[in-house]
Amino acid sequence: MQFAIALLVVLAIACSIGSFVTQGQSFNQYAAQYSERAAAFIIALGLDDAFHSWWFILINAFLCCNLLFCNVIRLPQILKRVKTDRDAGSVTEAAADISAPGVNDPNDFFEKMRHSKPAASVTSDEKDILYSPKNTAGSWGAWICHIGILLLILGFSLGQFLHQEYAVYGVPGDAKPIGDTGYVLQIDGFEVGLRDDDTVEQYTADITVYDVNHSDGGSSQSAEISVNNPAKLFGMKFYQNSTGWAARVSVTENGEPLQDKVLCAGEYLAVQDKPDLVIYFNAFYPDFYVEPGNAPVTLSGKLNNPGYLYSVYYQGNMLGMNVLMGSEPLTIDEYTVVFSEPQSYTVIQVKQDRFAWLAFIGGIVILAGLVLAFYVLPEKVWAVKETDWQWTVYGSCRKGGALFKERFEEAAEEFTRQRETEDQHGSAKT
Repeated sequence: MQFAIALLVVLAIACSIGSFVTQGQSFNQYAAQYSERAAAFIIALGLDDAFHSWWFILINAFLCCNLLFCNVIRLPQILKRVKTDRDAGSVTEAAADISAPGVNDPNDFFEKMRHSKPAASVTSDEKDILYSPKNTAGSWGAWICHIGILLLILGFSLGQFLHQEYAVYGVPGDAKPIGDTGYVLQIDGFEVGLRDDDTVEQYTADITVYDVNHSDGGSSQSAEISVNNPAKLFGMKFYQNSTGWAARVSVTENGEPLQDKVLCAGEYLAVQDKPDLVIYFNAFYPDFYVEPGNAPVTLSGKLNNPGYLYSVYYQGNMLGMNVLMGSEPLTIDEYTVVFSEPQSYTVIQVKQDRFAWLAFIGGIVILAGLVLAFYVLPEKVWAVKETDWQWTVYGSCRKGGALFKERFEEAAEEFTRQRETEDQHGSAKT
């Protein structure tokens, strides 16, 4: 137990460090944020990816081994305890937490304590005994809870290291493969919900996923997803991750249409007749504004003054970079490029975790263990025959003893009142 507590403290510290240090950055980024020495320290210890580092895995491995060995060691003790609790020979007067002498009908007392019909036996000094244990399953509470924690850690760890994650982005009408899964994601619709003050309230996408490898030529499943409302299709989870701007890029050659394609900001288009000539769509500003000497900004999210930031490359060398306003054309020799139809594109994150079920089972097992540990309290009630007509009833409860004693005393008082009432009726008849 002491080792487990020490491991949990170390694990909490490790999680705190992983939360404090920004994950997944480069050496230069850490050096700019902290210092070169700190950046080298972060990279050397794997703090840039703390939750997948060797030392974090080692801590979790030790914790899993600790939980497993603790349960293995405790199993014989629990089996012995449960067996002892069911054995009338294990109870003695000294083992009782409370007693009620002078009971002439012990079976009635057992009923008042809500115990099952007692089993009859004989004590070592040849006295008759009635014995009824209850809630013996409660002895397994902590043991089952530890098993659940172990399953939860294993399920989460395996899911983290073996899960597959993809990002698919595009505008309505686009259909793109989901990595190498054999599935295709089609974006049927995308809507940006605005509040009255024009701030974003919600991003919502309608998607359809096709199984192109299905034997009948391709089955499909559809769903609507939004921020914090993912959908599960074909065993994968789809999240509305983020959004950005896209625009239609049209290229003509000597006035004749040559190419027409929707580009998301950050994408490029190679001219069909001259592939060494590349048009790069850097960014879009729906309400373009710039002050001399400063970077351009957008004053709002409305399409009041659309500006398209572009770059032109030829054979890998930049020819120029500028902003096109509205439908302003860009002329490069015999080619004319026009940006138009600005629209929002969606980024959908796809996760496939084949061990989520194990973590889910672990959580259920933990809850079951907690219920057994805190609500199913093992208790024993037994009655020993002292004379031909009188018994002494004893009770014992390892957990929740105060509540058990309260119930026992209430049953004894009720039994005493009932006996006094019966005695009064008997005297009246006489």
